[in-house]
Amino acid sequence: MSDAAPIKLNEEITALVKGALDGGNAIVVTAVSPDQKPVVSIRGSVAVYGDDQLSFWARNVEGGTIEAIRANPAVSLLYRGPGVPLLIFNGRARVAEADADRDRAFSLAHEREQKADADKKGLAVIVDLEEVRGVLVKDGAREFVKMAR
Repeated sequence: MSDAAPIKLNEEITALVKGALDGGNAIVVTAVSPDQKPVVSIRGSVAVYGDDQLSFWARNVEGGTIEAIRANPAVSLLYRGPGVPLLIFNGRARVAEADADRDRAFSLAHEREQKADADKKGLAVIVDLEEVRGVLVKDGAREFVKMAR
């Protein structure tokens, strides 16, 4: 993607991600299992962690998504509204080990997700983005998003 801008998640993308669960829009996480099969899950806890990072809280530490990320960090996240916008985030995921990272990812997760794991038994996942692409709408016109590391 040589014609892509550097990755910097702007206010509009941040607002879409933050408001996804309340807006009824899915953010789907796809990883690859140790036996090379797709692992797909819908996550309500996805948040913008930094200018070029996303995070999510995985309540089920024994789940297939965590196992897949530990075996192969390549992930893709898909944000889909009822039409446009559409965003695809590709990157490398890691399970956060530091307490500060875990606490921050949990605090950024949607309140409903936090309440579902009030004892914080889950795991924080941080995704270092390598590519963001998709379509947004500005002033009634489609705007294509193309960013890469």
